[in-house]
Amino acid sequence: MKPDRLYPLSHAPVHFHFRQSPADFVVTEIPLYPFSGSGEHLVLKVRKKGLTTWQMLEILSAHLGIRVREIGYAGLKDKNAMTVQAVSLPARAEARLAAFEHPQIKILETTRHTNKIRMGHLKGNRFFIRLKKVSPTDAAKLQNILQWIGEHGMPNYFGWQRFGREGENFELAKAVAAGEKTVRNRKKREFLMSAWQSHLFNLWLSKRVEISRLFDALKPKELREVYVWNDEVIKEIHKETHFFKLLPGDLMEHYPHGRLFTAADLREESKRFAAREIAPTGPLPGGKCKHAGGIAWEIEKDFIEEIPAPGSRRYAWVWPEEVEGNYKKETWHFELAFTLPKGSYATVLLEMLANRPIRETKEAE
Repeated sequence: MKPDRLYPLSHAPVHFHFRQSPADFVVTEIPLYPFSGSGEHLVLKVRKKGLTTWQMLEILSAHLGIRVREIGYAGLKDKNAMTVQAVSLPARAEARLAAFEHPQIKILETTRHTNKIRMGHLKGNRFFIRLKKVSPTDAAKLQNILQWIGEHGMPNYFGWQRFGREGENFELAKAVAAGEKTVRNRKKREFLMSAWQSHLFNLWLSKRVEISRLFDALKPKELREVYVWNDEVIKEIHKETHFFKLLPGDLMEHYPHGRLFTAADLREESKRFAAREIAPTGPLPGGKCKHAGGIAWEIEKDFIEEIPAPGSRRYAWVWPEEVEGNYKKETWHFELAFTLPKGSYATVLLEMLANRPIRETKEAE
């Protein structure tokens, strides 16, 4: 499959070996809110490895004698990783919890809370990743790129996991929408449609990164030969300090959450964007999806298709927090840690570091 992700930096590909495994890939969930310590729901802080979240829920359900749907969770976590997340149970399950043992699941803490944990009750995730076979030269490159990401952020692409093992889920979604193929399972059909939306979002975002790279590399008089936009608009966009250039009509959203609004004053909004107060959004095409205006719409409209699913907007740009890199020269290992907001992909950050598709090398299988 042709890559649909263009990254901000144009450095030569950085070489490292990455294989997703519990030893080298650790994900720790950051809850949206502190748990109250009292209430009708028992909250477990659970560490698992080599299991999907669904497999873990089924194991807990069978042992505790409760239905899977009674167990609350904020997000799905990788199978090929060590992950720590919170799940909520009905309080009546507490009596059987003391006898629970499983080689791939460990209960780290228990507390009480007033409500069941729901999907999306999540602030973000903390990642630890170990890269191997990293030369001292490439380690220095990685540190420089990590510093850039810590200062400027990164494009909020969907990772390869969204598109299936062969990367063709969106093609199947198109066939289902056209009546050429049938998928009877409702959840699978919804997932396929979301993969189609994600693919179009990535294509749109890649185009916007391409525009930003041109504005970063060329002078206004050279840009006039590329874009048939008003000279004053080109100058105003060129003055923006952040790498990702806002366009007139962009739909912005307060960061890390808030309401949507249209970028009317580029000078003012670009300052707020650089200060991490707001961020631009891109389309997830579908029913009731709000669209940009002006020049931003002229770009966006090429990535809008009629998808039989609810539409929405997604942040185009996010800022990883607490970005750390540590090189172990004796083993040629490079260890990195960072926090991402919910819905963002660690493998996208890895691809930005490498400036090449990680999935296509089969290093993440």
